[in-house]
Amino acid sequence: MNSAFVERLSIGDVRGPRVAVKDCIDVAGTRTGCGSRALAETEPASGHARVVRQVLDAGGHLVGKTVMHELAFGVTGINHWAGTPANPAMPGHIPGGSSSGSAAAVAAGEADVALGTDTGGSIRMPAACCGIIGLKPSFGLVGRQGVHPAASSLDCVGPMARTMDDIIWTMEALVDGFHVPPSPHLRFGALDVDCDSRLASMVAAAVPAAIPMTSQRMAEAYDAGLSIISRETFAAFGHLLATGRVGADVAARLAAAARVDDWQLARAEAVRAAFRTEIDRLLQRVDILVLPTLPAFPPRLELAARAKALVTMTSLVRPFNLSGHPALTLPVVAGPGLVAGLQLVGRHGEDGLLCAAGRRIEHALATPRSSWRGENA
Repeated sequence: MNSAFVERLSIGDVRGPRVAVKDCIDVAGTRTGCGSRALAETEPASGHARVVRQVLDAGGHLVGKTVMHELAFGVTGINHWAGTPANPAMPGHIPGGSSSGSAAAVAAGEADVALGTDTGGSIRMPAACCGIIGLKPSFGLVGRQGVHPAASSLDCVGPMARTMDDIIWTMEALVDGFHVPPSPHLRFGALDVDCDSRLASMVAAAVPAAIPMTSQRMAEAYDAGLSIISRETFAAFGHLLATGRVGADVAARLAAAARVDDWQLARAEAVRAAFRTEIDRLLQRVDILVLPTLPAFPPRLELAARAKALVTMTSLVRPFNLSGHPALTLPVVAGPGLVAGLQLVGRHGEDGLLCAAGRRIEHALATPRSSWRGENA
């Protein structure tokens, strides 16, 4: 069983929530390795990333840096150099990527909260795989200073936790004036998507009053998101190919990313604008969209290691990186030994209302698990 942590730490108030931080986020005095042997000899960070300083200032206790899929450019969480964290919720199955260690640490009870990053589903996918909650905030809401890569038009820093109370605590630390409003009445729209029939049934059971809705652009938004993340990741890390120290799976993706041309990028940007408009229009009719987080259940590790097309596991999360809308995944027990994620999508900038919806559904689905405040009270 591989650990979720690259390095154990003890920074901050030990009475506060235990916080784990993904290895692409700067922590003063530690190397930011991004899960790659190619960056193993980088100089330690001279200061904390803004999000790390914020959670420490709010009373958090930093317990370690977490393993990740190399260069945040993969969805399985398999990392042959840094280690592949075990999935505590579904042993033998992938932990999901790229925030694999962050999800595993929270699911295993080794952290109350973890900070991850989500460029194409990298918070929500591992959260769904490991049976916890994960939030991708509205694009631009949470500061990315000290987060790698430095430039991205898709990436968001966000929290992972076992309870909505701990998600909300983290967002209050990260966003000045963050507020979760009361939600006496919320209108839900169930987005019709291509997925395992058991997952579609799970959505219907979890939010039975949701209005059926459709999107005409989910598939092209997924493709456009892939084009943009490929172009931007190659710009940030393509030079590492020359070191020969990038893992084979990520090296192959980086080499392919080099072939994304200006025409493809322009086309992707046009899709971004059209898809954002479509989702905005749907969210004029309802307050929250609901859909599965993943189109299928997490595969076993040995199958994932042989598969080359698992990136399609992000088909339902990646589009909302493209549009910039906030998206939250909540865990749902889908059968014996099976966990799944219920994804909620809100209006841009209305992350507080999205968290209110998440808290309501958390209570409706099951008795919420204790947060660090309840456990320490």
